Amino acid sequence: MTNNVLNETTDKVKKLRRSRDDKMLGGVCGGAAKLMGIDATLLRIGLVAATLFGFGTGAILYIACWVLIPEESSSPDLYQPQDTPHTF
Repeated sequence: MTNNVLNETTDKVKKLRRSRDDKMLGGVCGGAAKLMGIDATLLRIGLVAATLFGFGTGAILYIACWVLIPEESSSPDLYQPQDTPHTF
């Protein structure tokens, strides 16, 4: 019973990952937009504005996120429950 509660809770948690599909450079804006539920173009425009008006702050923030945020995986997550039971 505890396992089911844990699995249901972790299924509901949103995780910040760099996007594989919606990316121009590293997928940071695409992943953040997917997490927040907005268009990635709005984040990109805001990031360019922060770079231009913030003396490069946006570019530094983007590079830091590119390095620190993992890319979303194309393989199934090991912690997600599988449909077929394992037989040994």
